[in-house]
Amino acid sequence: MARITLYGDCSSGNCLKTRWVADHLGVDYEWREVDVWSGYTRTEEFLAINPAGQVPCMVREDGRVLAQSNAILLYLAQGSDLIPADPFDHAKMMEWMFWEQYSHEPAIAVRRAQKKFMKVPEEDIDPMLMQKGRRALGVMEMQLMAREFLVGETMTLADVALVAYTRVAHEGGFDLEDFPAVRAWIHRVERELGIDPAIQDAMELA
Repeated sequence: MARITLYGDCSSGNCLKTRWVADHLGVDYEWREVDVWSGYTRTEEFLAINPAGQVPCMVREDGRVLAQSNAILLYLAQGSDLIPADPFDHAKMMEWMFWEQYSHEPAIAVRRAQKKFMKVPEEDIDPMLMQKGRRALGVMEMQLMAREFLVGETMTLADVALVAYTRVAHEGGFDLEDFPAVRAWIHRVERELGIDPAIQDAMELA
């Protein structure tokens, strides 16, 4: 794979997961840090790169641009063990990745952003975000109670996509001690990716 450029904000789980996969697979890339809170993604300069005004986005050496975090993950991981060879497992991986963007990220990431970065008072945050986020964590808990990874026996892109915001869900007010299987899975995926732990052991939190 030719050298690529990744634009992203390291405070964003959607951005970080593209960097984690690139590092994990030894992809040759340049990282360009973009502060999403600065307004730069709405400037003419950035909109010329990605008209949607969003990060992450990836630029190939030939100038072609790819946006949307999970699309970038699929591009980076083509031909690797992060994408199951079995057609059904491949489809299940995609199922979890679609679910992450539709049912998980809109609650957990949004609540985290409002609480940590926007400093919205707790009483002003939509209570449905907590309900939807806990429901999503509960779905993951049930899946992970009897297995180490979301699909198959090894880590796939589904795990990378979902760990990005799950590992920092506590920053949005979600109590991860209520989801022990999810907590154990977070530690496994962090070890596989070689990234610093984002949550402490339950004993340390007590």
